[in-house]
Amino acid sequence: MHAAHERIGYEKLKAAHDGAGLRVQPLLVPRTVAVSEREADIAEREAGTLAELGFEVSRTGPQSLLLRGVPALLVHGDTEALLRDVLADLREHGESRRVRAARDELLSTMACHGAVRANRRLTIAEMNALLRDMEATERSGQCNHGRPTWTRFSLADMDRWFMRGR
Repeated sequence: MHAAHERIGYEKLKAAHDGAGLRVQPLLVPRTVAVSEREADIAEREAGTLAELGFEVSRTGPQSLLLRGVPALLVHGDTEALLRDVLADLREHGESRRVRAARDELLSTMACHGAVRANRRLTIAEMNALLRDMEATERSGQCNHGRPTWTRFSLADMDRWFMRGR
């Protein structure tokens, strides 16, 4: 039940976040980030791409950037390191999926912490609601960590477990 509830919560959080779009958290005190001249060139050239990823960045010198805003969901993480990683991805591949990956990991953790725990007895109504939610949720056959949310046993298997017919 934990794995199923976790997957349902994760998919709901992800859909809500995707629907609202990537929000930018303006920084009260902008941060200066030291980078290489090549990274500063990339940041200047790819300012639109960085804005789509939630970074408000401007070049302030040959080897420095001013970070004015970060992705709101990741504001408590190491956003400077994330910015450097994104710049490295843009330099090497022309795109970056790091912000989405970091966001998905955070949403996964939030879903896990919000899911029902083992040893909690669900009411019949709660069990039915969980099953109905599983029917309506993509990839509900496994949780975010890959654990199965259900399995099938044959009647013969169950008879063997309870030593029926012996």
